[in-house]
Amino acid sequence: MKPKRSKYGNTKTVYNGITFHSKKEAAYCMELDKLKAQCFIESYQRQVPYTIAVNGIKICKYIADFVVFYHDGTSEVVDVKGMKTAIYKLKAKMMLAIFGIKIKEVHNDASNRYCKRRRY
Repeated sequence: MKPKRSKYGNTKTVYNGITFHSKKEAAYCMELDKLKAQCFIESYQRQVPYTIAVNGIKICKYIADFVVFYHDGTSEVVDVKGMKTAIYKLKAKMMLAIFGIKIKEVHNDASNRYCKRRRY
């Protein structure tokens, strides 16, 4: 029997002993490790949960693929995207409206190598 294909065609990938949801996510983590080794970023965290609540009522949970921390004390929430679902679009709008956090979307295409990096 063939293994079941994922809904969006992603392939789970192992990098540094960690299983990622997709090859793109693993590749972005490799990129972050390179940036950290070159001292362009301070650190990063994976799979960071945010509880989205309005008037004390939990609406949903958003899990960021990465939160990147820079030396100047700023941070950036990053989501590696293959496809923007309606649920993701709604959660991204709620993150901006409730927390003031604009999610940086990273796409892997020929014209944009994983991300348009900040100027360091």
